[in-house]
Amino acid sequence: MRKLLFAILVPALLVSAGMAQEKKWLEWSKTEAEKILNDSPWGQTQTETDLSEMMYTPTSGGTGAIGRSDAIRGRTGTTQGINNNRADQGATNQAISVNYHVRLLSAKPVRQAFMRVISLEQKNSSGEFLEDLNAFVQRDFKDYIVVAVTLDSIDSRFSGPAMQTFATARIGTIKNATYLERKDGKRLFPIDYHPPTSDGLGAKFIFPRLVDEQNFLDEKSGTVRFYSEMASQLKLNVTFKVSDMIYNGKLEY
Repeated sequence: MRKLLFAILVPALLVSAGMAQEKKWLEWSKTEAEKILNDSPWGQTQTETDLSEMMYTPTSGGTGAIGRSDAIRGRTGTTQGINNNRADQGATNQAISVNYHVRLLSAKPVRQAFMRVISLEQKNSSGEFLEDLNAFVQRDFKDYIVVAVTLDSIDSRFSGPAMQTFATARIGTIKNATYLERKDGKRLFPIDYHPPTSDGLGAKFIFPRLVDEQNFLDEKSGTVRFYSEMASQLKLNVTFKVSDMIYNGKLEY
């Protein structure tokens, strides 16, 4: 019976996977698009959680919790003028997480997913609007690898300082502690950095695609790790499996 079920189910799963690969991006559901952005070969999510507020302890006005470190400063490496104590900001009494979404924006599936989410949120889309979306999807990234990072949290006291760190960062201050690293240890450092703007795509780290006239990545590269130390306590560290980045028969990154 097990062999019979296996023989029936496996071909069905393979057909389903093939149909998903061939599905046009303008037909993706929001869930499918967000899956590409946040949990796929081209998009990963790094979650940092502050556990210091999980246990309830009473506070009194004008005093912070004794012995408690500055959680926001510890997470971002910058105070930004914020005094993070329970008396001044209020207790959360729960674990608070900040999610960092790291995506290969130069990979077509990521651009398609971004544009699909925008198209679903935009009511009464005109033909011109859809043409603009498609133009971004078809943009040529033959010379660059672009990593885009966005973040979110249920508590702006934790996400705000991190957002400020990305907004004030410059290529000169981050380039030596930011890189793409192949499985063989070869590292590639950024040539430019763009802080987040109103486009919703996040902070953008720009790397050259070619090294010594050869693509930095190919199907035999194994893995590629994106690392960036934006501040002493804000470090991004995610790894992508290159062999999984085949999309419509082509390596996309």
